[in-house]
Amino acid sequence: MLTDVRRIAALAWPVLIGQLAIIAFSVIDTAMVGRYSALDLAALGLGASIYISVFIGLTGILTALQPIAAQLYGAGHHAQIGEEVRQGLWLALALTIIGFIILYFPAPLLDLAHAHGALRVQTLRYLQLLSFGLPASLIFRLYSSLANALGRPRLVMAMQLGALALKVPLNAWMIFGGLGLPALGGPGCALASTAINWLCAALALLALARLKVFGALQVFRHFSWPRWSYQKEQLRLGLPIGLSYLIEVTTYTFMALFIARFGATTLAGHQIASNLGAVIYMTPLSIGIATSTLVAQSLGAQRTEHARRLAHHGILLSCALACVYCVAVFTLRAFIIRGYTPDPGVAAAAMPLVMIVAGYHLFDALQVTCAFVLRAYKVVVAPTVIYALALWGVGLGGGYLLGFDVGGLAPSWASGARGFWLASAASLMIAGAGLLGWLSRISRRDARFHGHNT
Repeated sequence: MLTDVRRIAALAWPVLIGQLAIIAFSVIDTAMVGRYSALDLAALGLGASIYISVFIGLTGILTALQPIAAQLYGAGHHAQIGEEVRQGLWLALALTIIGFIILYFPAPLLDLAHAHGALRVQTLRYLQLLSFGLPASLIFRLYSSLANALGRPRLVMAMQLGALALKVPLNAWMIFGGLGLPALGGPGCALASTAINWLCAALALLALARLKVFGALQVFRHFSWPRWSYQKEQLRLGLPIGLSYLIEVTTYTFMALFIARFGATTLAGHQIASNLGAVIYMTPLSIGIATSTLVAQSLGAQRTEHARRLAHHGILLSCALACVYCVAVFTLRAFIIRGYTPDPGVAAAAMPLVMIVAGYHLFDALQVTCAFVLRAYKVVVAPTVIYALALWGVGLGGGYLLGFDVGGLAPSWASGARGFWLASAASLMIAGAGLLGWLSRISRRDARFHGHNT
């Protein structure tokens, strides 16, 4: 077991650092734009919520390359991985067209948000600037999926840390102006992100062409037109993955919109709990990605029992660390909240929600690790159905019933924002149990199939 844990940890820690760097991007944008103007901060918040939904959905489709490439790598079919990458680039181009249209012409979404006047203008400029960086973001997602599939997450981490180092000075220049550039406000951070995205995409393509680790893949050895057989396989896996990401994102987006009805103080407390939950979520997410890579490689090499053992140990590691986080958050909850806000009203609103975060993180860790391991087995439809029923049905639906006390039956301690968070905890418990049960079924079936054919 210790050998497997060390292998998983060796892949997980670079992924974790890279994911934290990505989170830091949004923190930096919020902090710097907030010092420019309240209007630009509001436009940033609205624009970012629209962009992240589009970005997560499209990049989720491209992550299908990871289990495909990892299984091929385990089987030693290196040249076929190169063809999968070329086909993935064609798929990224098609997705770019869809995403660009949504982001460059977001009027229907802005109408839905009742954005008017100066807020609408600044949000529109923010989204249009980001639309030009979307193709670069999709290229980099393909690169990161491939590097993770080959067990080389440090190559991704290095670029993400470099991008983070550039973010602050570029933001400062483009938001506040200088050296002949006028102050752009909120749209300035979108321009900075677009420039950084293209730099990362260029470096990713250069790495694919020049680094020895990718040499055997022959990605750019010859040109390939789109081939439907490859596109179909990537879409078969990618569309459910992208939808599952979208379900997660929209669940928390609508949760925030509903909680906003309880007032600014309650919403601020919710934001603290939500941010804390997102930060600690990065650890099981990283373990899930690392475990998925090793499981897929083992499956490609026809080592099904080894794959089952790796999956088991990855889930145990993720849940064990989650228990540590749960105890730490519960014990240090007052200190953590004071680090976010000095306002006693906001702190009081955040306290019960942070306690719920401490309780549900174990189920969050279980569900995300199981979901990634299932992707290693190329099982994606059932997890998406489980997510929809649990997160949308129990999480949002149950949260609405409890939060707004529909029917007048909810106890006072389970109403308001706490109702939404308690329903969210229940939904993650159901998702975790459902995904674990499905993984057990799939891994046993796979082991029996290969056992009968040996």
